[in-house]
Order: sequence, then structure tokens, then C-alpha cells
Amino acid sequence: MTTTERTPSATDGEVRWTHCPSCSGMIYLRRLWRHDKVCPDCSYHFRLGLSDRLTMLLDPDSHQWFDSELTARDVLSFSDTRPYGERLAKARETTGAGEAVRWGLGRIHDNPVVVAGLDFAFLGGSIGGVTGELLARAARAALHRRIPLLLVTASGGARMQEGVVALAQLAKTSQEIGRLREAGVLVLNINTDPTYGGATASFATLGDVVLAEPGARIGFAGKNVIQQTIRAELPHNFQTAEFLARNGMCDLVVPRGELRSTVARLLSLHGQDAPEEATPGGGRIDDPDGLDRRAAADVVAAARDVQRPTTLDYCGLVFDEFVELHGDRVGADDPAIVGGLARFAGRAVVVLGHQKGHTTGELVERNFGMPQPGGYHKARRMMDHAQRHGMPLVTFVDTPGAYPGVEAERHGQGTAIAEAILRMSRLTVPTVVVVTGEGGSGGALALGVGNRMLMLEQAYFSVISPEGCSTILFGSSEHSAVAAESLRLTAADLMRLGVVDGAVPEPEGGAQSDHASTAANIRAALRESLAELSGLSPEQLLEQRWARVAAIGDPGVQAALGEPSGR
Repeated sequence: MTTTERTPSATDGEVRWTHCPSCSGMIYLRRLWRHDKVCPDCSYHFRLGLSDRLTMLLDPDSHQWFDSELTARDVLSFSDTRPYGERLAKARETTGAGEAVRWGLGRIHDNPVVVAGLDFAFLGGSIGGVTGELLARAARAALHRRIPLLLVTASGGARMQEGVVALAQLAKTSQEIGRLREAGVLVLNINTDPTYGGATASFATLGDVVLAEPGARIGFAGKNVIQQTIRAELPHNFQTAEFLARNGMCDLVVPRGELRSTVARLLSLHGQDAPEEATPGGGRIDDPDGLDRRAAADVVAAARDVQRPTTLDYCGLVFDEFVELHGDRVGADDPAIVGGLARFAGRAVVVLGHQKGHTTGELVERNFGMPQPGGYHKARRMMDHAQRHGMPLVTFVDTPGAYPGVEAERHGQGTAIAEAILRMSRLTVPTVVVVTGEGGSGGALALGVGNRMLMLEQAYFSVISPEGCSTILFGSSEHSAVAAESLRLTAADLMRLGVVDGAVPEPEGGAQSDHASTAANIRAALRESLAELSGLSPEQLLEQRWARVAAIGDPGVQAALGEPSGR
């Protein structure tokens, strides 16, 4: 690092300029500080001290610090080239702190938060016994007060000089975050440069939402250690925030200047709800005879129209606010599944859906809306978030089916779908499904187990595509129109079968002709459906969804519904 933690009040004889290690430009220190220590020419993020970072994040004069008198201890009487006690004394002298962690209470855009940050200037932000204890105390305070915990990390990992005592702090901090998860208390991570070793193997990656600064080096084993161990060339930008985001381990890479507002939005979305009262009726057609008669093949063609709104289109049009989250925390961020947090009619919800696109490039990028296993793992993670924080779940279904490929099978496509179906079936929060286009088999059903299941008028849901059915039964796809009729895959058919609860009207010309009107209809239908579910207890929601799904295919129930008509 070729800068200094010097404040911008340089006097005669002091360094006034620094050199950017990314673009090699020279930057006047006052200008660098005006840009929050981000290079104004190339956006390289210089390392920021903990005090300056906390000042940048928290509302002015809102903080209250605790346990500042606790200091690190030489529990092993450890000595290398210097006694550990001397190293601790030097760290205390340099930073004015007794340990690498500072924790306390604060506010961000007036949202209360418990904050704990690691200072890299104190022995590289390494984790010792007292470090872990301070982090644990912060987590316990968040649990006791039931307010979010914000963890800001810059750490080289566990402190060697404290041996297994340091290692045990990974378990101590992890179990505290586990208790917060069980209690539904939000945990946010901000990982900065660098975040390594014991930090990533515990508290720094366990948050409900994980943020990172651009270019931050984040990983378990350091790059040099990996190269020396496996003797292999490592990828470009290996172990950067961007690398982690591409591989599903990070929700958002957020520029420093946007961190405060991003954290504030996340805190606000997990705050107290004030749901608006819904006006009953008007958004949903509950009688299949109220739908216009359309040939099944025409419905299939309309559902596949590339200009129909996508899930991300609806996220921008139906909801008052939306923050997309990323990654399955296993190794992928499948672009065919998108999800995140939204505000809808005064309450926070989790939104999840298949994502296609409107151009060839977008369709290719999103794999034509056909998820890999990682997409279903990401979906399950979003479902868990809804469950943990008591948020309704809204899903948008639009996929020809799960991706049928060698890699998908190798990574357990069937199991991934099964686990998503199982998880959604056992949620104790309101769940509303909206089929907006194609509903292709199990790949669609993984997002389709709701307390309410709605379909746009010109959407379809089927066990197999009409072309696939025709090929299997007739030897070619030539009879796909006949197969489409026989599969009873339209909204009217599925309402008569008891599979779908209601249809959402589309404007003249279909959803593809008027995105805004279609979104308005979906919004009205969602408000009506969520209003119906809002008075139910978690146990009642679970029982209602179970009974709804259990009735499908029950001969007695089907006999009561009668045979599908209108064909």
C-alpha cells in the first residue's frame, strides 16, 4: 500500500501527494480524502482506517462504544523474533486501542444498529481470544436488543501467537451468529481489504447479506500460500470481491461512496412494517368461465413472446423498492434465477423468479431462463431469508424448464429442485406464486408451491412442453397443438383442476404489449392475495398450503371439482 493513514491536514514539510497503485497516477491527499480515499481517476479503493470508516457509516454523534478497556493478552507467553507482549504493546501504542475490535451502538439513516469493526492497523486485524470475545459481546447485544448487527471486517485471520485459543474464536463467533439466525435478527457483513483466514471461515461470511468493497481481497488461504502449496497459476483477479460475487459468495460489490446508503436501505427493509390496507377485488379473476376462450397453442405462443415482461421488469414496476441479492453461498450466482428484498404496499417481502431477457444477448446471458442447480440453491437461500425474517415470499415463474445438461446433472439438478420444492412447501410465511409466462415442469414447480397460485391469462403451466409431449407420443413435434390442448395447461384449465387459484388479466395484445398495465394488474392481485393471507398464523399458513397441495390429485376432490370443460 503506497498511501498513508494521515489526515488531510498536511502542513509544510509533510507528504501532500500519494501514488495510486492501480493507475500509477499521483493524487493530492486532500483530493483523495474528498473522495473517501477512492482514486478519483480509476476508482481504486485505498485502505481506510476503522475510525474513518465508522465515521463514514454512522450518523453523526450516534455512537456509543463499549468494552474499550479490554486488551489482548499473551496467554501462551509466545515469542518469535520478538515477544508477543512487545508486539501487543506496539499495536496499542500505534492505534490507541487495546484490541483489534471496536464495538458499540449507532444509527445509520436513523436505523438502530449494533456495529463491530476490525482495525487492520492492530496486528493486521487478526483474531485472538479477546477479539472473539468482543465480537461475541456485540452479537449478544444485538440479540438482547433485537436490532441488526453490522460487522465490518479487515483481517488477516486467526492470531498465531494465541494458538488454539485464537482458533476457538471461529466457533465462538459462529455460534453467536447462529443464535441471531435462529432469532431472526439481521446480520450484515461489510468485507474490506483484506479479509482472510479465520475471519472468512466464521463471522465475516455468515451474514444474511454480505457486501464487499470493489477490489477487496477476500479468501481463506492467502494467494501466496496457495501458489506455494499447489504450484499453479491462479486466475486473474483471484480472491477479489468481484471474483467472489461471480462465484456466488457475495451479495453485492458496493463502491465506498454508496455503502452507507446501501446499508441503510437493507436496514430499512428489515425494520417495522406498516402494511397498507388492500381493497378487495379487482385484481384477480377467480372464475375460469370469466376468461376469454383461447386455443392452448396460442396461449403457449404468447407465453413465449420474448417481449413479455421479465421478473426484473416486474421488480421495477410492481414493487415500491427492490434490492437484488446474489449468490447461492456454495459456488454459483445463476443468472437464470433472480431474487432480493422489496417493499410492497408498506411491507417488506422477498421476491424470487426466473429471469429470461428481451434480446438474444440477454437470453444467452440468462441461459434462456433455464436454471442450473446453483439457481435453485440461490432460490432456497432466498426462501430461508423470508422464513428467518418473517417476510412474505412472492415468486414469478417463467421458464421452459430446468437446464438439462451434463454439468447440471453432475451437480445434482434433481436434488436441487427437490430441496427447493420441499423448502417452499414448509415455509410459515405467506407465499404467492405468479406464473407470468412459461411454467415448464419441475424447473418451474421449484418456485411454484404457494398459499396462492396465480397465472397471467396467457401463461401456461405443464408437466412437459407441447413439443416434447408430441415427440414422445406421436414421434415428432408436428402434433404440438393437439398435445397443448390435451395437456390442459391454460389458466382456465388449471383453475378447474384446482391447481391454480386465480388468473390475472392481461391488456389487449397481451402482457408484451403493455408492461405497465400488466404490472398494475399483478400488483392489485398480489395485494388482494396477501391481504387474504395476512390474518393467518404461521401454523395456519403451513396447514393451508399443505391442504391445498394435498388436494391436487385426490380422487374425491377431483370428482367434486368435475371434469375440465370448454374444449
